[in-house]
Amino acid sequence: MLGLDPQTLISRILVLVIAFTVHEFAHAWTANYFGDDTPRLNGRLTLNPLAHLDVMGSLLLILAGFGWAKPVPINPYALGRRSSAAVMWVSLAGPVSNLLMAILVAIPLRLNLVPIVYDPNSFFPSLYIFMLDFMSINLTLLLFNLIPISPLDGEKIAAYFFPPTWARMLDTIRPYGPMILMLVVFGGNLVGLNILGAIMEPPLDALYKLLLG
Repeated sequence: MLGLDPQTLISRILVLVIAFTVHEFAHAWTANYFGDDTPRLNGRLTLNPLAHLDVMGSLLLILAGFGWAKPVPINPYALGRRSSAAVMWVSLAGPVSNLLMAILVAIPLRLNLVPIVYDPNSFFPSLYIFMLDFMSINLTLLLFNLIPISPLDGEKIAAYFFPPTWARMLDTIRPYGPMILMLVVFGGNLVGLNILGAIMEPPLDALYKLLLG
């Protein structure tokens, strides 16, 4: 199915349900904490995966190892006087949740508390393989979401820290963000360039070494 072996498929589906749900819940919880009840009114202040999963983004995660969920709606004007800072924290909450989940499973892996088991004849992934996939995909989602292109979280985070001239540039390209993102993700492969890999692999390798030694 989908060109994937059953172990990889099952592992990615389980990771998808957990990682995307916690990521979007983190956005919703943080917005609610700052006084914006928009996520709660839209049914997003929940750990129910059905409220957060996006069909296309979920399929992409299963096929390619990265993807997206439904964006959590927020009202910046309900976030108080320091709304720009609150929007940044709401945006940052999702990637931070992915980092924390990766650290959570990296600790027993680094301490060798999980038996290294891989059985190619098994239908289900071992705990070791699942935890490696869980850490890998969460780290990938962390870095992918930090890319400063709309509609990713990194765009709003960058807009807060960038100088005004750079922030205005983000405003200018925001309507074209999804198109730029698709070109970055898929366009390079058409001409033999792995643009996304060139961006993400160095920090991903560094995080692997930091967490697993």
